[in-house]
Amino acid sequence: MLRNPRAMLLKYFADVDWRHRFLILVPLSLLLYVSLSYATGSPFSLGTAFITGGQLSPDTAHSRPPHAPTPETMEIAARRKQKAELRRSRIAVCLVGGARRFELTGPSLIQNVLREYPNSDLFLHSPLDKGAYKFSLLKVAPRIAAVKIFTPKPLPETEAENRVLTGSGSPNGIQGLLQYFSLVQDCLSLINAYQERHNFTYDWIVRTRVDGYWSRPLTPDHFIHSKYVVPSGSRYNGLNDRLGIGDVKSSRAALSRLDMIPLLDAAGYRLLNSETAFKAQLTVASVPYQMNRLPFCIVSDRTYSFPPGPYGVPVASMSSPGPLSGAKCRPCKPVCAGPCVADVMGVLNKGWSWTDWEKGSLQLCDASGSWDVGWEKEFDRVAGRKRAAVRKRVWKMGIDECARDFEVMRNRTVIWEAPEPAEICKLGLDS
Repeated sequence: MLRNPRAMLLKYFADVDWRHRFLILVPLSLLLYVSLSYATGSPFSLGTAFITGGQLSPDTAHSRPPHAPTPETMEIAARRKQKAELRRSRIAVCLVGGARRFELTGPSLIQNVLREYPNSDLFLHSPLDKGAYKFSLLKVAPRIAAVKIFTPKPLPETEAENRVLTGSGSPNGIQGLLQYFSLVQDCLSLINAYQERHNFTYDWIVRTRVDGYWSRPLTPDHFIHSKYVVPSGSRYNGLNDRLGIGDVKSSRAALSRLDMIPLLDAAGYRLLNSETAFKAQLTVASVPYQMNRLPFCIVSDRTYSFPPGPYGVPVASMSSPGPLSGAKCRPCKPVCAGPCVADVMGVLNKGWSWTDWEKGSLQLCDASGSWDVGWEKEFDRVAGRKRAAVRKRVWKMGIDECARDFEVMRNRTVIWEAPEPAEICKLGLDS
C-alpha cells in the first residue's frame, strides 16, 4: 500500500483519462494563480512570475511604485505624534482673574483646554467677590492642583513701580496693574509650591484668564520649545498679555510680573502699560517669543465707541469664525461684517488694538452701550445646547447646591486656600 502522498497523486493521474486530467488541472492552475495574486497584490506581475518559473523580470520589479507617504499624511502623522506627546506631558494651567461672566467662559475652558489635555493640572487664583460662587463649575475639571480665592487688599506702590509703570488706560490706574501682576505672579508661586511638594517639574505652563471664551480647542501648534507663545494682535505697543504658553524657564520670566519691575527700572524702562511691560520682561530676561493666532476672546462688559478710531478698541461678536487671539468680545448680532470690517480695521493703528480679521474671521459688535436685549439667546445659539444649559443652571443655582458643588471641588483639590464654600456662595447668591 502506497504511503507517500506524492506517489499516490502520481498513480491517480496515471490511471485517470487525459480528458479528466485536463478538467482537474485547469481549475487547480487558476486557483494557484488567484491565490498568489491575492498574496502579493499584483496579479499581472504574478502571471508573469508564474509563467517564468516564479521570477519577476527586472522591468516588472522596478515598475512597482513605492508606498511613500504623501506630505499631507506625514503632516497628519506628525501632528498626532505631537498631540500624543503633549498628552503625556505635565502641563500646569494657571487661571487668573475675577469670575464676572464665568458661567459663559468656564465651560469653554474646561472643554477646550483642560479636557483637551486631561493630564494638565489646574491652578486657580482669583479675588473673592460676588461672582466667585461661579467657580463651583470647576468641580468637573479633570485635575485640580490648587485653588486660592482671597480677599483683595490695596498693594503698596514703590518708587520703582511708579517710575516703570503708567496708569494710563488702566481702569484702576497703577494699582490696577499691580493687582493684576500680583494675580499672575502668585499663581506662579502656587505652581512652584506644588512642584516642590511632589518633587517634579512641569513641562509646560499655560497662563490664561477667567474671562477668556474658547471657541475651539488649544492645539499642539502653540507649544513651541525654546519660545514663549503669545496671542497676536491687541498689542498696545507691546505684546498681548492675555495668554502665554511656555516651558518653566520662560514662564518664570513671563509670570514674575512684580519681581521683574526692579530689573526694568534698572534697565531704564519708563511709563509702561501692561503690554509694554510684558514685552520688556521677556526682552530683559532674553526670552524669545512668537505671536500666534489663538481661538479665544476676552468677554467684556466695558463700553467702547463704535466705529473705533485709530486708537479705539474693536469688540468682536462671539459668533465670529476667528481665531480672535484674545480680542475683546461679547454675545451680539454683528453690525459689521465682510467689507465693513475691512473699512473699520483699516483705520486702526496696527500696533495698538488691531487684531487679525482676514478671510471673514472677524465680525464686530456695536459696543457703545450695554449688551443687547436678548443676548442670552445669541450666546446659547453660538455656545450650543450643553453650555447654554450650564448658563441657565448657574442663574437658577441656590446656596445649598453651590456649597455642595464647592465641597466636591475642594475634595478633589490638593491645595485649597479659600473661604468656606457656604461663605463664597452666600456672598453672591444671598443678595
